Amino acid sequence: MDGRKIILLVGALFIAAITAFLARSLIVGSATPVASAVQPPPQVDGPEVLVATRALPVGTILDATALKFQPWPRELVDNAYFLKKNTNLKSLQGTVVRNAITAGQPVTQGALVKPGDSGFLAAALGPGMRAVTVPVQAQAAVAGFVFPGDRIDLMLTQTVPGGGDGPPLKVTETILRNLRVLATDQRTDNTVDDQGKTVVRTFSSVTVEATPKLAEKIAVAQTLGSLSLALRSIADNSAELEEAIASGAVSVPDGNDPKAEKAMLLKIASSPSSGKSTFATGADVSRFQRSTVPGKPPSEMEGRLGPRGADGSYPGANVAKGPVVRVARGNNVTEVTVGGKN
Repeated sequence: MDGRKIILLVGALFIAAITAFLARSLIVGSATPVASAVQPPPQVDGPEVLVATRALPVGTILDATALKFQPWPRELVDNAYFLKKNTNLKSLQGTVVRNAITAGQPVTQGALVKPGDSGFLAAALGPGMRAVTVPVQAQAAVAGFVFPGDRIDLMLTQTVPGGGDGPPLKVTETILRNLRVLATDQRTDNTVDDQGKTVVRTFSSVTVEATPKLAEKIAVAQTLGSLSLALRSIADNSAELEEAIASGAVSVPDGNDPKAEKAMLLKIASSPSSGKSTFATGADVSRFQRSTVPGKPPSEMEGRLGPRGADGSYPGANVAKGPVVRVARGNNVTEVTVGGKN
């Protein structure tokens, strides 16, 4: 091989080495891309207006967690909005939503009805519902810890005399469930002190929301015995949901639709019901109390079933009468038991 070819080969190798070195330097030394910083949301140049923190359906009784103040674009502020500089948030607690308000939407003055305004209680009622006032004793009103907007169960305590062979039966049963409280002692707002805390006070009457049929049951229950309240938990809806699905009162939505499921849960949470009555007798509390209704006294039993037999029982109590056919022969009418003898 001549010298010229050797020089060309060495030069080519030299150039290839330099190219590889430069390429490696570019790859290794290139700076790692830096993620761009998240831009903060633009500042809203406008006054703070009152908005809903959650969806507020018609008839919602407002509490301290339902509303808040939020900056709003100045050009979009309406005269009907509640401005922070002119609004006392505490004074709006206990008001009722007249028109539905979505979460984050400004609250207008026409969308709320204040206690004392005409049509206030009617606005608090749901469609087809009735307002019923129930008298309760102070010790039966959960020590004043029931406020407008809470959910309660209604319990009836009564004494059943039955007969004369012992003390009467004492029993308490839960007759209605999931009733919404509209007012206590004709007050629909929650009184707060100087520190913003709700004042607990006793009351002698409570106004609840019920269907027309349940309102009739409440009216009858007041004549049977004394009524007392049981405060329900906010999250106490799972049992009612299972019962409503089993009875067909609500239908489970098809597919995986969060909005439909939320609507179903909201319907259960806002629906009062009589449900399956549960009860407790005096015997469940004390062994010296009855568990059944007392029987009839002997004199009354003899008048109905005839005299006692030799074994002390009433033979007439075991005679079962079947269907009766009336047979007329001229002016004489006799009753013949089907299967018996004339």
